[in-house]
Amino acid sequence: MHGSSSLINTKFCEGISDISDSYSGFIIDQWGVLHDGVRSFDGVVDCLRQLKDRRKYVIILSNSGKRAENNALRMADLGISPDLYDKIITSGEITWQGLNSQSEGYFKDIGKRCILISRGGDRSIVSELEIDVVDDPAEATFLLISGSDAPNKTLEDYEPLLKKCARYNLKAICANPDSLGVMAGKNIMGPGTIAARYKDFGGIVEYIGKPHKLIFQHCINILQEQNIYPGQTVMIGDTMAHDILGGSLVNIDTCLIKRGLHNSVFKNCEEPAEVDKALDILVRQYNNVRPKYLSDNFEWGKDLPDRKHKKRVTK
Repeated sequence: MHGSSSLINTKFCEGISDISDSYSGFIIDQWGVLHDGVRSFDGVVDCLRQLKDRRKYVIILSNSGKRAENNALRMADLGISPDLYDKIITSGEITWQGLNSQSEGYFKDIGKRCILISRGGDRSIVSELEIDVVDDPAEATFLLISGSDAPNKTLEDYEPLLKKCARYNLKAICANPDSLGVMAGKNIMGPGTIAARYKDFGGIVEYIGKPHKLIFQHCINILQEQNIYPGQTVMIGDTMAHDILGGSLVNIDTCLIKRGLHNSVFKNCEEPAEVDKALDILVRQYNNVRPKYLSDNFEWGKDLPDRKHKKRVTK
């Protein structure tokens, strides 16, 4: 499987230009790769433009609990305009579509009344749906987790509500599986952590988003409509648990961005051997799933024909 063996070399890239010729489809994580929720990172807009100039098909894939349109507006505010990519797919959008139809899988007949745990009381994930948000688990048919109010709220703050939902055997949908998020350069508790705690209390949870296959299969279907197949596609992200593991599960090559969630792991590494050692530690923590590429940032890099790739040494 591509990128899933600890024996495969990880190429150290000096930018996305190092790998752009090898792929037609690019699936790119949003938070931690393109921006930190407050500003877009240096080089991101230029890099996206370079990919578009080369007619690459670009999907922005996010575990955001918000719908695709909300994410497009957020990115536009950060200077990443819609002409720089082809599609935005969010776990919030997939969840909205599932709740709207309630026709298949976990969504089938899940009901019309929910307890909603979101960021800042945001209800956009159920907007225009025939679903009522209720306060009492006794009146609800399911629990919907789309965001967290961290760092203002801790996991313990959510526990009384979670316990009550579990007592009423409410099925839960987690519309953002991220256990950690990045906000203004700091790691904060993600909705996935709340969902995991619900499971601790005996609750049943369906996760919509990375690394689960459903959302990646949705991307693959869109790319195949463009005659682009998994072997011609690369997943670029900043988390081993979601981006790299998820890509490998559907046989897509992966590129890990060092600056994001795992920044602290690589922070003091100056020599390639030190980076290699840090990467090995990460790989062992995540079921020996190894990214095919490693890049400092999501930036284009220099177009120098004589530059050589640095490779990790096979042990």
